[in-house]
Amino acid sequence: MARVSQEHLDARRRQILDGAALCFARNGFHATSMQDVLKEVDLSAGAVYRYFSGKDELIAAIVAEVMGELRVAFEDAARQSPPPSPGDLASDVLDRTLAAREVLAVDGQPGFPRLIVQVWTETVRNEELAAVLREGYQAVLAAWIKVVGGYQDSGMIRTDLPAEDVARTMIATVQGFIVQQSLFGPVPTEVLRNGLRALMSMDAVRAAG
Repeated sequence: MARVSQEHLDARRRQILDGAALCFARNGFHATSMQDVLKEVDLSAGAVYRYFSGKDELIAAIVAEVMGELRVAFEDAARQSPPPSPGDLASDVLDRTLAAREVLAVDGQPGFPRLIVQVWTETVRNEELAAVLREGYQAVLAAWIKVVGGYQDSGMIRTDLPAEDVARTMIATVQGFIVQQSLFGPVPTEVLRNGLRALMSMDAVRAAG
Protein backbone atom coordinates (compact mmCIF):
# COMPACT_ATOMS: atom_id res chain seq x y z
CA MET A 1 0.00 0.00 0.00
CA ALA A 2 1.38 3.41 -0.98
CA ARG A 3 2.23 5.73 1.90
CA VAL A 4 0.10 8.83 2.25
CA SER A 5 2.16 11.97 1.64
CA GLN A 6 2.64 14.58 4.35
CA GLU A 7 1.07 17.11 1.99
CA HIS A 8 -2.09 15.00 1.86
CA LEU A 9 -2.15 14.61 5.64
CA ASP A 10 -1.73 18.36 6.14
CA ALA A 11 -4.47 19.13 3.63
CA ARG A 12 -6.85 16.71 5.33
CA ARG A 13 -6.11 18.22 8.74
CA ARG A 14 -6.73 21.69 7.27
CA GLN A 15 -10.04 20.50 5.83
CA ILE A 16 -11.18 19.20 9.21
CA LEU A 17 -10.11 22.30 11.13
CA ASP A 18 -11.81 24.67 8.68
CA GLY A 19 -14.99 22.63 8.64
CA ALA A 20 -15.13 22.37 12.43
CA ALA A 21 -14.41 26.09 12.84
CA LEU A 22 -17.25 26.92 10.44
CA CYS A 23 -19.65 24.72 12.39
CA PHE A 24 -18.60 26.35 15.67
CA ALA A 25 -18.91 29.86 14.23
CA ARG A 26 -22.33 29.06 12.79
CA ASN A 27 -23.98 27.24 15.70
CA GLY A 28 -21.70 27.52 18.73
CA PHE A 29 -19.65 24.84 20.44
CA HIS A 30 -22.41 23.23 22.47
CA ALA A 31 -24.94 23.07 19.64
CA THR A 32 -22.37 21.49 17.32
CA SER A 33 -21.91 17.73 17.48
CA MET A 34 -19.13 15.68 15.99
CA GLN A 35 -21.75 14.37 13.54
CA ASP A 36 -22.22 17.97 12.37
CA VAL A 37 -18.48 18.24 11.80
CA LEU A 38 -18.37 14.94 9.91
CA LYS A 39 -21.20 16.11 7.67
CA GLU A 40 -19.54 19.49 7.07
CA VAL A 41 -16.21 18.00 6.01
CA ASP A 42 -17.82 15.01 4.24
CA LEU A 43 -15.50 12.50 5.88
CA SER A 44 -15.98 9.31 7.84
CA ALA A 45 -15.64 9.21 11.60
CA GLY A 46 -12.47 7.19 11.28
CA ALA A 47 -10.89 9.78 8.99
CA VAL A 48 -11.61 12.61 11.41
CA TYR A 49 -10.76 10.77 14.63
CA ARG A 50 -7.40 9.89 13.13
CA TYR A 51 -6.51 13.55 13.68
CA PHE A 52 -8.69 14.72 16.58
CA SER A 53 -10.23 12.83 19.49
CA GLY A 54 -13.27 15.08 19.74
CA LYS A 55 -14.65 18.62 19.91
CA ASP A 56 -12.43 19.79 22.74
CA GLU A 57 -9.29 18.81 20.86
CA LEU A 58 -10.57 20.52 17.71
CA ILE A 59 -11.26 23.73 19.62
CA ALA A 60 -7.84 23.66 21.26
CA ALA A 61 -6.14 23.11 17.88
CA ILE A 62 -7.98 26.08 16.35
CA VAL A 63 -7.02 28.32 19.28
CA ALA A 64 -3.38 27.23 19.23
CA GLU A 65 -3.15 27.87 15.50
CA VAL A 66 -4.60 31.38 15.70
CA MET A 67 -2.47 32.38 18.68
CA GLY A 68 0.61 31.02 16.94
CA GLU A 69 -0.09 33.09 13.84
CA LEU A 70 -0.55 36.23 15.94
CA ARG A 71 2.67 35.59 17.85
CA VAL A 72 4.66 35.18 14.63
CA ALA A 73 3.16 38.34 13.13
CA PHE A 74 4.06 40.48 16.13
CA GLU A 75 7.50 38.92 16.47
CA ASP A 76 8.16 39.78 12.82
CA ALA A 77 7.09 43.36 13.54
CA ALA A 78 9.36 43.55 16.58
CA ARG A 79 12.37 42.80 14.38
CA GLN A 80 11.74 45.93 12.32
CA SER A 81 13.38 49.18 13.41
CA PRO A 82 11.21 50.96 14.25
CA PRO A 83 8.23 48.60 14.30
CA PRO A 84 5.07 49.60 12.40
CA SER A 85 2.86 52.03 14.33
CA PRO A 86 0.27 50.45 16.66
CA GLY A 87 -2.61 51.34 14.35
CA ASP A 88 -0.91 49.96 11.25
CA LEU A 89 0.33 46.84 13.02
CA ALA A 90 -2.95 45.93 14.74
CA SER A 91 -5.11 46.54 11.68
CA ASP A 92 -2.73 44.76 9.28
CA VAL A 93 -2.53 41.67 11.49
CA LEU A 94 -6.31 41.59 11.89
CA ASP A 95 -6.78 41.99 8.15
CA ARG A 96 -4.49 39.03 7.46
CA THR A 97 -6.15 36.90 10.12
CA LEU A 98 -9.64 37.63 8.80
CA ALA A 99 -8.59 37.10 5.18
CA ALA A 100 -7.05 33.74 6.04
CA ARG A 101 -10.39 32.65 7.49
CA GLU A 102 -12.84 33.85 4.88
CA VAL A 103 -14.07 30.26 4.78
CA LEU A 104 -15.72 30.91 8.16
CA ALA A 105 -18.23 33.39 6.72
CA VAL A 106 -21.74 32.91 8.13
CA ASP A 107 -24.65 34.42 6.18
CA GLY A 108 -22.15 36.51 4.26
CA GLN A 109 -20.58 37.95 7.43
CA PRO A 110 -17.14 37.14 8.89
CA GLY A 111 -17.49 34.24 11.31
CA PHE A 112 -14.05 34.54 12.86
CA PRO A 113 -14.98 37.22 15.46
CA ARG A 114 -17.95 35.12 16.60
CA LEU A 115 -15.70 32.09 16.91
CA ILE A 116 -13.13 33.99 19.02
CA VAL A 117 -15.76 35.28 21.46
CA GLN A 118 -17.09 31.75 21.85
CA VAL A 119 -13.58 30.53 22.62
CA TRP A 120 -13.23 33.10 25.39
CA THR A 121 -16.53 32.08 26.99
CA GLU A 122 -15.72 28.37 26.63
CA THR A 123 -12.59 28.76 28.74
CA VAL A 124 -14.79 29.32 31.80
CA ARG A 125 -15.78 25.63 31.82
CA ASN A 126 -12.84 24.08 29.98
CA GLU A 127 -9.58 24.30 31.92
CA GLU A 128 -7.55 22.57 29.20
CA LEU A 129 -8.72 25.12 26.65
CA ALA A 130 -8.07 27.91 29.14
CA ALA A 131 -4.50 26.66 29.51
CA VAL A 132 -4.01 26.68 25.73
CA LEU A 133 -5.37 30.22 25.54
CA ARG A 134 -3.21 31.42 28.45
CA GLU A 135 -0.09 29.97 26.84
CA GLY A 136 -0.94 31.63 23.54
CA TYR A 137 -1.73 34.92 25.22
CA GLN A 138 1.58 34.96 27.07
CA ALA A 139 3.44 34.37 23.79
CA VAL A 140 1.54 37.20 22.07
CA LEU A 141 2.09 39.45 25.08
CA ALA A 142 5.83 38.79 25.00
CA ALA A 143 5.91 39.65 21.29
CA TRP A 144 3.96 42.86 21.88
CA ILE A 145 6.33 43.84 24.69
CA LYS A 146 9.19 43.61 22.21
CA VAL A 147 7.23 45.79 19.79
CA VAL A 148 6.63 48.40 22.50
CA GLY A 149 10.32 48.29 23.38
CA GLY A 150 11.03 49.14 19.75
CA TYR A 151 8.69 52.12 19.98
CA GLN A 152 10.46 53.31 23.10
CA ASP A 153 13.93 52.85 21.63
CA SER A 154 12.88 54.85 18.57
CA GLY A 155 11.39 57.69 20.63
CA MET A 156 7.89 57.01 19.34
CA ILE A 157 6.33 56.71 22.79
CA ARG A 158 7.22 57.54 26.38
CA THR A 159 9.92 55.49 28.02
CA ASP A 160 8.92 56.13 31.64
CA LEU A 161 5.97 53.71 31.53
CA PRO A 162 6.24 49.89 31.63
CA ALA A 163 6.28 48.29 28.20
CA GLU A 164 4.09 45.47 29.50
CA ASP A 165 1.37 47.95 30.48
CA VAL A 166 1.33 49.35 26.96
CA ALA A 167 1.35 45.85 25.44
CA ARG A 168 -1.59 44.68 27.55
CA THR A 169 -3.54 47.80 26.59
CA MET A 170 -2.89 47.22 22.89
CA ILE A 171 -4.04 43.61 23.17
CA ALA A 172 -7.17 44.75 25.01
CA THR A 173 -7.89 47.23 22.22
CA VAL A 174 -7.74 44.52 19.58
CA GLN A 175 -9.85 42.19 21.73
CA GLY A 176 -12.46 44.92 22.13
CA PHE A 177 -12.55 45.48 18.39
CA ILE A 178 -13.15 41.76 17.84
CA VAL A 179 -16.00 41.83 20.37
CA GLN A 180 -17.61 44.74 18.52
CA GLN A 181 -17.33 42.81 15.26
CA SER A 182 -18.99 39.81 16.87
CA LEU A 183 -21.83 41.71 18.55
CA PHE A 184 -22.59 44.48 16.09
CA GLY A 185 -21.40 43.28 12.71
CA PRO A 186 -18.34 43.82 10.54
CA VAL A 187 -16.44 47.09 10.74
CA PRO A 188 -13.43 47.88 8.52
CA THR A 189 -10.13 47.54 10.35
CA GLU A 190 -9.38 51.01 9.04
CA VAL A 191 -11.54 52.20 11.95
CA LEU A 192 -9.10 50.63 14.40
CA ARG A 193 -6.13 52.06 12.47
CA ASN A 194 -7.58 55.58 12.48
CA GLY A 195 -8.56 55.45 16.15
CA LEU A 196 -5.12 54.39 17.30
CA ARG A 197 -3.46 56.96 15.06
CA ALA A 198 -5.59 59.69 16.60
CA LEU A 199 -4.83 58.59 20.16
CA MET A 200 -1.11 58.35 19.41
CA SER A 201 -1.14 61.94 18.11
CA MET A 202 -2.61 63.59 21.22
CA ASP A 203 0.68 64.74 22.77
CA ALA A 204 2.02 65.97 19.42
CA VAL A 205 -1.14 67.97 18.75
CA ARG A 206 -1.03 69.45 22.26
CA ALA A 207 2.63 70.41 21.87
CA ALA A 208 2.00 72.00 18.48
CA GLY A 209 -0.87 74.04 19.89
